[in-house]
Amino acid sequence: MTLPGAAAIVGIGATEFSKDSGRSELRLAVEAVNAALNDAGLQPSDVDGLVTFSMDANAEIAVARELGVPELSFFSRIPYGGGAACATVQQAAMAVATGVASVVVCYRAFNERSGRRFGRVSTDAASSGVDNGWHYPMGLATPAATVAMFARRYMHEYGATSEDFGRVAVADRRHAATNPNAWFYGKPITLADHQASRWIAEPLRLLDCCQESDGAVALVVTSAARAADLPHPPAVVRAAAQGSGPDQFVMNSYYRDDLTGLPEMSVVARQLWRQSGIGPDDVSVGVLYDHFTPFVLVQLEELGFCPRGEARHFIAGGAIELGGRLPVNPHGGQLGEAYIHGMNGIAEAVRQLRGTAVNQVDGVGHVLVTAGTGVPTSGLILGG
Repeated sequence: MTLPGAAAIVGIGATEFSKDSGRSELRLAVEAVNAALNDAGLQPSDVDGLVTFSMDANAEIAVARELGVPELSFFSRIPYGGGAACATVQQAAMAVATGVASVVVCYRAFNERSGRRFGRVSTDAASSGVDNGWHYPMGLATPAATVAMFARRYMHEYGATSEDFGRVAVADRRHAATNPNAWFYGKPITLADHQASRWIAEPLRLLDCCQESDGAVALVVTSAARAADLPHPPAVVRAAAQGSGPDQFVMNSYYRDDLTGLPEMSVVARQLWRQSGIGPDDVSVGVLYDHFTPFVLVQLEELGFCPRGEARHFIAGGAIELGGRLPVNPHGGQLGEAYIHGMNGIAEAVRQLRGTAVNQVDGVGHVLVTAGTGVPTSGLILGG
């Protein structure tokens, strides 16, 4: 059995997205997994595999205990934070395709706003490894600061402007405004709003940066054959990939010859197109990891939707909004819905394929999903 087409996402579940959940991260995880199993028409006793991120505080065995999962034959933890989002589904699909497990749940749960805030300076990170040791002493001690350095070089090389970055934020917030589950439901922004928002680390403004959110999302993966007997149309895993590029560091790689690309995403893109047998023109919806707006533009380039340096032209005129050439993040993304390390984006891809999304795109055939950039990353192509 080969990976493409062998497995499918058959259940999705989530808690509410908030700034103060009022409960433990373990409880959030269990709530989301229970919701995903209910959505799939399965029971905890059907589960024999669990996959999460290395940064998730909820141990697989703890989640299994709380759910009442009798035993696990497969468990896995993917490193590199948000870069792991799509890789959780890849791991689950590989386990199902090889017969190691039959029903695998991927989950991510955290209190990232009311608890540990990843956007702040972490004194522990300064001594946590070689990567941070290069830039923490220079004052580059937050994700926004490291990405700002990248963005400044990209602007210098290709003529991109803060307004170009702002168009990504405007599109996401416009989509979130009609999504009742989004934190920014009913709160669209204009490009003028973006330009008036305060600096975080020049050239990044507040509205270039994703939210800090509390919440959890879970996904149920099983074989495509079994999926036929379950309640919802399956979101078949047509391709799944991980990627790390040359001279890879964490959050930003300052020692590459070219400082304006994300070659780790190019590694992922080549695998996705090869496995799925499709190309950029065949994608109906893009769910792109939008922790910072400049990286959305560069992803469009690395994935082959436009040549290097031309993403600002690609997105002009509403191309990434509903009704555009490539609708991106119809749920509002991490800028508009919530920042659950990309897992809520995978859930949106499933809804688009089911035809149940709040901002449903017509005639969806394939959805491309990406994970966190600036770190070793991952991606998916899901289809019906």
